[in-house]
Amino acid sequence: MSAQPLLDAITWPSDLRAMQAHQLGTVAEEVRAAMIEAVSFTGGHLGAGLGVVELTVALHYVFETPKDILIWDVGHQAYPHKILTGRRSRMRTLRQANGLSGFTKRDESPYDPFGAAHAATSISAALGFCAARDRKGEDNHVIAVIGDGSITAGMALEAINNAASTTKRLIVVLNDNEMSIAPPVGAMRHYLARSLSGHAYRQLRERAKRVTQSLPPVVGKVAKKGEALARSAMQGGALFEELGFHYIGVVDGHDLETLVPILRNAKAIDTKPVLVHVRTQKGKGYAPAEASADKYHGVTPFNVITGEQRNSSGPAPSFSKVFGDSLAREAAKDPAIMAITAAMPAGTGLDRFARAYPERFVDVGIAEQHAVTFAAGLAADGMKPFAAIYSTFLQRGYDQVVHDVALQRLPVRFAIDRAGLVGADGPTHAGSFDIGFLGALPDFVVMGAADGPELARMIATCASIDDRPSAVRYPRGEAPGLVDPMAIEALPIGRGRLMREGRSIALVSFGARLAEALAAADILATHGFSATVFDARFAKPLDEEMIARLAREHEALITIEEGAVGGFGSFVLHFLASAGLLDRGLKIRSLTLPDRFQDQASPAAMLAEAGLDADGIARAALAVLGKGAKAPRLASRGRSEQA
Repeated sequence: MSAQPLLDAITWPSDLRAMQAHQLGTVAEEVRAAMIEAVSFTGGHLGAGLGVVELTVALHYVFETPKDILIWDVGHQAYPHKILTGRRSRMRTLRQANGLSGFTKRDESPYDPFGAAHAATSISAALGFCAARDRKGEDNHVIAVIGDGSITAGMALEAINNAASTTKRLIVVLNDNEMSIAPPVGAMRHYLARSLSGHAYRQLRERAKRVTQSLPPVVGKVAKKGEALARSAMQGGALFEELGFHYIGVVDGHDLETLVPILRNAKAIDTKPVLVHVRTQKGKGYAPAEASADKYHGVTPFNVITGEQRNSSGPAPSFSKVFGDSLAREAAKDPAIMAITAAMPAGTGLDRFARAYPERFVDVGIAEQHAVTFAAGLAADGMKPFAAIYSTFLQRGYDQVVHDVALQRLPVRFAIDRAGLVGADGPTHAGSFDIGFLGALPDFVVMGAADGPELARMIATCASIDDRPSAVRYPRGEAPGLVDPMAIEALPIGRGRLMREGRSIALVSFGARLAEALAAADILATHGFSATVFDARFAKPLDEEMIARLAREHEALITIEEGAVGGFGSFVLHFLASAGLLDRGLKIRSLTLPDRFQDQASPAAMLAEAGLDADGIARAALAVLGKGAKAPRLASRGRSEQA
């Protein structure tokens, strides 16, 4: 008869703290197995969480969470944390509608004191908690866990620089696995890696080995642990020491016998902030993840035994792939084209470009602000930079977009991936605001791609624009339409395309909702209304001539965009009002994302909730035409909630 799993006795961290230290290794094994089982069902982030299982167990064992504040940077490694903090029974709802978030989230649990899904926020937030605690005269501990990829970001370095002057009681755990999503880049990465490979350190270690081999086994084991704890004297903790931290490291993040007492020692230090440098292995304990190049950072549902993932790709290539292929084709014709990404070479589709033109590809790491101004410098000296950045991450470099690019009218080309809803990744990764914040900038060209061939044309258009900044936005997922490289030409700036002509109502679509607008026109035809469908292509400059014509020739006009209030629809309304085209009684509505943050669900469900699927567009059209009672709800279109 098998023993009862220890994890069954743990609902909260207080249950974990009631256990004996020798049981923690078993708990860690069971947490790892539970995490693998859950993610095999839901998909999600796997490798990062596998790498911090022992660290998570140790942190909750040593510290009195949630009184002690534990903040995870990014949060995609927090699945083991969720398992130990009352959410184990709900792990199969990860990233599902009405389920657990894939990241830490304040309103999900008191053990998530600070929400996180973007990198490098943890130390700044932790300092805020420290300052509040010190001001209130409380005595709890504050711990920030940050990865070696994130700690190179400017915001993290700013917080480290500020820490010693803010508080004397802060613990930063540097989770060093030499890998973020892609391998980290830059001098800090090499600084950390160099610590364990320097000549002086290696000489000392070899001498220590010779000595310990001559010692009795028990003494030798103790000596080896002492050698691990003494590394900081030889390997570069000086950087953090100079910034006012007490540095401890490098510590084996999978050795609980060492990790627990070290964290207890760090907990006892109250004279200065502490940085505990922990070395972990991303994907630890699951062979398919350990063998994978990306350590199974993000996975679809998979077979636990084989590690084989469910194929998530459909018949059409992704928008990201179309972008990468299109840029590589343009680069073959123009040696001035360069590509920049901020730690997302594969996610943005630039991996092919990087292989073909390594000397023209730059990954700046998790540093979106630097990426934008770096691209501006390239443009100022005659190069043609394409900065490929997810919409939600481009928000982090907005001041640079304004001051360093737009104000100087530099021809930086922005490829804005994940523009719109992103399904299971939820509101932290949704690209909702880029239309508005880029469209507000003078002389910016802002395009939205409806399909694969249109994206290829827009990349060619960006390449042809040499006198001002430009951007093309496109969503996550499949890009319909076959791209014929021989038929790709630059578009005339500020000109859309008329897809269908009707008489009753004009549906003016910007970006990827075009197919749904055409399907909505089919629905309206069954109700006796003929609809014009216009693909605007440009949010800025607007195709004012065509929009004016549509306003004059139709009873009603609806704008459609997968973006927040204040974007394309607002630009159209402003133009129509300025041109006096609203005076004749034109009925007009703007369909946008809701004025709130939408929780994760399937893409189809989120679009339906937003009213941006074909049925929602048709209902809005019938309502504006005074036929709201006849609004359809067509199940016959057969859209899957798992799309």
